[in-house]
Amino acid sequence: WSEDRFNEIIKETSTFIKKVGYNPKAVAFVPISGWHGDNMLEESANMPWYKGWTKEIKSGVVKGKTLLDAIDAIEPPARPSDKPLRLPLQDVYKIGGIGTVPVGRVETGIIKA
Repeated sequence: WSEDRFNEIIKETSTFIKKVGYNPKAVAFVPISGWHGDNMLEESANMPWYKGWTKEIKSGVVKGKTLLDAIDAIEPPARPSDKPLRLPLQDVYKIGGIGTVPVGRVETGIIKA
């Protein structure tokens, strides 16, 4: 439960995040122990030095203490329905008696029946 090690990990990860084009201020860093459940759902008594995380999102600044708080603070991506249809295919199935069935998710636009 070392604060120094946690800060070292934040520093290394932030450097990497910047290199790949993300803003480290938009990332919540949470020290957790999946083995013991520390800071997963509830605040841990094993890390009294940890005061919580802060991250910047489009609508402002969000704060929390646990991994669940960080997951809840993730903003879903906008999927504009006013743009042209974009449906990336994930797979294509050949089903006997039915034919070829493409499988994917609509990213933008809409499909009308």
